[in-house]
Amino acid sequence: MNLAESSADMSMRNVRFKLTGAAGFLTRLRRDRRGSTLTVIAAAIVPLAGMVGSGLDLSRLYLVKTRLQHACDAGVLAGRKSMGAGIWTQSNGEPLKTANRFFDGNFEDGAYGSQNRSRTFTEAAGKVSGRAQADVPMTLMRIFSKPTMTMAVTCDAEMRLPNTDVMFVLDTTGSMADAQPGDSVSKMSALKTAVKCFYEIVARLDTNAVCTTGPPTGGTGSQVQIRFEFVPYATNVNVGYLLKPEWFANEALYQTRVAEYADRISSTDPAVTNTIVVNKNPRNDWTTTAIGIVSSTRCNQEPVPPNSSFMAAIGSNEGSAVENNTTGGNPSTTTWATYQYGFYYEYQRTYEGITCRIQRQTVYGDLRRTYTRTDTTSRVFNQWRYAQLPVNISLLKNGSSWNRSFTWPVGSQAADKTITWGGCIEERQTASYDSYTPRPNDVKDLDIDSLPVAGDASTQWRQVLPDVIYTRQTSSGRTRQEIKTADELDRDFYYACPREARKLQKWPSASTFSAYVDGLSPEGNTYHDIGLLWGARLASPTGIFGPENALTPQGGEIERNIIFMTDGDACTGVNNYTAYGVGWWDRRTTGSRPTDGCTDTGTLTQQVNARAAALCTAIKNKNITLWVVAFGQLEDATVTRLKACASSGRYFTATNSAQLQATFKSIADQISMLRLTS
Repeated sequence: MNLAESSADMSMRNVRFKLTGAAGFLTRLRRDRRGSTLTVIAAAIVPLAGMVGSGLDLSRLYLVKTRLQHACDAGVLAGRKSMGAGIWTQSNGEPLKTANRFFDGNFEDGAYGSQNRSRTFTEAAGKVSGRAQADVPMTLMRIFSKPTMTMAVTCDAEMRLPNTDVMFVLDTTGSMADAQPGDSVSKMSALKTAVKCFYEIVARLDTNAVCTTGPPTGGTGSQVQIRFEFVPYATNVNVGYLLKPEWFANEALYQTRVAEYADRISSTDPAVTNTIVVNKNPRNDWTTTAIGIVSSTRCNQEPVPPNSSFMAAIGSNEGSAVENNTTGGNPSTTTWATYQYGFYYEYQRTYEGITCRIQRQTVYGDLRRTYTRTDTTSRVFNQWRYAQLPVNISLLKNGSSWNRSFTWPVGSQAADKTITWGGCIEERQTASYDSYTPRPNDVKDLDIDSLPVAGDASTQWRQVLPDVIYTRQTSSGRTRQEIKTADELDRDFYYACPREARKLQKWPSASTFSAYVDGLSPEGNTYHDIGLLWGARLASPTGIFGPENALTPQGGEIERNIIFMTDGDACTGVNNYTAYGVGWWDRRTTGSRPTDGCTDTGTLTQQVNARAAALCTAIKNKNITLWVVAFGQLEDATVTRLKACASSGRYFTATNSAQLQATFKSIADQISMLRLTS
């Protein structure tokens, strides 16, 4: 045996055996189900690893992006709030610092394994915008060549109002001319600044005021409706020219006077219009007064003297008037005659032969004189009747517009006097009660919404007309009794009419807004009820201006706010000419002889407080947010009433000008409501 060949052959056989064995194994494996499972597992290991890895990485990416977005939102919100109504760079860039601080508090550098975190915040036209990003290292996704992924987010925030109405009911009474202790400006000046700074925050327009928030920019845009209303109040409110003429009565009673007249006859001096001698009785006692020897022709040329004038006989007087006769109306003419006995000389010329004679005779008779006189009868001022009397106030109506004055005969000696209407109004029918919640049916003045009814004066307003007011006094004092006298009585009343109110409007011009506010001036006593009544009446979405107030022109809902600011307690005067007449004489809210005072003193003051309380409730029941600001030192009882008046959490106090501006800023910030825009 060849050992070498035997070894080679043996090796070949081993190889063939291995190949045959492997093929058989694979064949068996293919046919064996247990072999199929292993194949699937082996084939799926790589994709399963990718899916699990990507799921883990995607979860981390989602978490990082979500937290980045939250941090970005927090940053722009905080930065925009810090900016307020000012500018982005104010206070050494404090708004930007605040934005970064809030971002960092929500997403620290390296959070969730992220790297290269960055954030930027910018401002334009009042909107704060942010951008943030971070790199997120991958885990299993690295096997797909994705070592990191960058997550980026953006965010914006701006002071965005809903459609908003803001009604300023502002106390402009005389005490507003005073300054608070420590202040260098009057309360009125402080109020003007606070209101204008409020406007800057809400409207985002720059007024002429110097505000702590700095000058605003950008406005509010066209996507939102922002409107402002003004009702300055004191003893009354100036709303008349905002109302339609048909909402006013045609005639109303006023404490005034009317002239009483007497007939006066003025006559011309009697004039003799005719004289004639009647009942003549010639005596035929011709006597020659001249003689001459002339021819007849010459004689006929001699003049004959005229008859002499009538001469009364000795002891004869002109008789009484007779034959009286009056004709005509006014003026009238009266004629009469008188007779007086007397004589006159009658002359003639005669010619006999060659003698020419001038002769006379005496004629007796009665001289009849005819007299004429003209009599004019006129009505002349005799005296005044002082009382509560009707005045024709329809003279102020001019179709759908107004006349601002008319004439009425209350001037000196009943001369026509120009009666000017400044715009303040007298309220419609009312009655006196201790409480006005719920509103009694006969208290029509506190009905915020109802329209006047044509022909029903109890539902209509009337004008405040100080020029027609004449009150009544005797030596014993005031009286409600009629007085008749030719004397001019003292006009014992006080009148003050504040700046005209403004209905809700957009006020797109900051200069126009500033000019209106700058025109406010302090005067008058404090009647809170009339200010609240008309603040609500002009703002109500269901009242006399409902079509203008219910919705925006696009049909959008409106959030309504009344800002009621006062510097003090209710203060009244019995001689104040208010929306309810002159208190002592008209007694519309008291029913009996009124008393006055401040805080709680006097029946007039108590009525103001009771009516104001009812109006506060009515306003809040109309879903109007009632913000109340007390400026200065007020009595405890007044503070209690004002707190009850305000909507929940909407009562504020300020004791100086800086606090007042801060208070109005706080209200503006709350009304503005910081919102995310994306």
